Amino acid sequence: MTTLSDDTARGPFSSAPFRRFFAARTMADLGTEVGALALPLLAVLTLDAGPGQVGLLGALSTAAYLVVGLPAGAWTDRVRRRPVIVLSQFLHGVVLLSIPLAWAAGVLTLAQLYVCAFLGGVAALFSRTAQQGFLPAVVGRERLMPANTALAGMGSAAVVAGRGVGGYLVQTLGAPHAVLLNGVVQCASAAVTTGVRVSEPDPERRSRSMSAEIAEGVRHVFGHSLLRPIAFSTLILNLGLSPLLVLAPVLIVGDLGLPESRVGLFFMVGAAGAVAGSLVAGALAAGIGTGRALIVATVLAGATAFAVPFLSESAFWPVCAVWALSQGGVGLLNVVQTTLRQRLTPDALLGRMTATMRLLMTGALTLGSLAAGVLAEAADVRTALAVGAAVMALAWMPLAFSPFRRRDPEVR
Repeated sequence: MTTLSDDTARGPFSSAPFRRFFAARTMADLGTEVGALALPLLAVLTLDAGPGQVGLLGALSTAAYLVVGLPAGAWTDRVRRRPVIVLSQFLHGVVLLSIPLAWAAGVLTLAQLYVCAFLGGVAALFSRTAQQGFLPAVVGRERLMPANTALAGMGSAAVVAGRGVGGYLVQTLGAPHAVLLNGVVQCASAAVTTGVRVSEPDPERRSRSMSAEIAEGVRHVFGHSLLRPIAFSTLILNLGLSPLLVLAPVLIVGDLGLPESRVGLFFMVGAAGAVAGSLVAGALAAGIGTGRALIVATVLAGATAFAVPFLSESAFWPVCAVWALSQGGVGLLNVVQTTLRQRLTPDALLGRMTATMRLLMTGALTLGSLAAGVLAEAADVRTALAVGAAVMALAWMPLAFSPFRRRDPEVR
């Protein structure tokens, strides 16, 4: 078993377990970003899915957070995390591999895509939740900040590379082969994670029921004067963002008839904006205050999202540029609010606070995807995109009418 070095000055990459953990996460994140494009494009190009069906597919991929999000947070605090991560990643890969196999056999249906999207979401939920608790055992608490910074930077880079590569893979190899690649990468990530050998602390024995522990985490979020407005603002933002994420591929490929690579470029430019926003987050928060930085980021994300409904072949690049500004606001917001959440939550409640926040954030993505599909079928894709942007534009309000309107908000 590998033990942590007492010399922490060299950073987390001096730890062999963290290097393996980082490699596994990089593989999984890249595969996930490729799959995020491949699945809806597979539905549209191979199975002739309409906007409502694509919206349902997007909703099912995140529905696990609504169904088992809170119990997953409490349960993973009671067991050793590495086996949970390995098993979840492996099962995620197997679920994905069933899709190209069914396509090759000529029996692939939308129903199978729906089931696989949900089961893959469940596996990803348990894997990500367990990783949050496993990281302190990998690097030690004294190196959590640089480790999280490295992982966040890699995650943003994975979005840029994965979405860009994903569009070209779908165009050159076909969507089923892109899904095949994602499945193989998820299984490989599980194999690499088995090599992360560290001594995990014994799971804490708890006499209280799981429901009581879940309730404590929920009360902490909604009873806190600063966490509560963050929760509501993020919920509104994600509720409006999900139609843009789900229906942009439908508009670009289905309505405009542009090549699949344009979908990858659209999301890649947005991800580059998110990276830029995350890089300036610390300086902006130090300059104008954390609360005002949150409000500025939320206003930026919502106001510039209104460009997306105007996507066209001639205006593709100008709209992409404005979309990058919107995603820059999202990247800025994520860094500032994540840091605040960690600072405002005791160690014993971090897992349950995270589970509660993820339930709200991802649940909003699920409901927004469903609403987007229904609205696109009832009206059209551009109308659904415009409604999503309008909802995003309201996300600043819970922050503006809270202690965050002051430079240095007080905790109550």
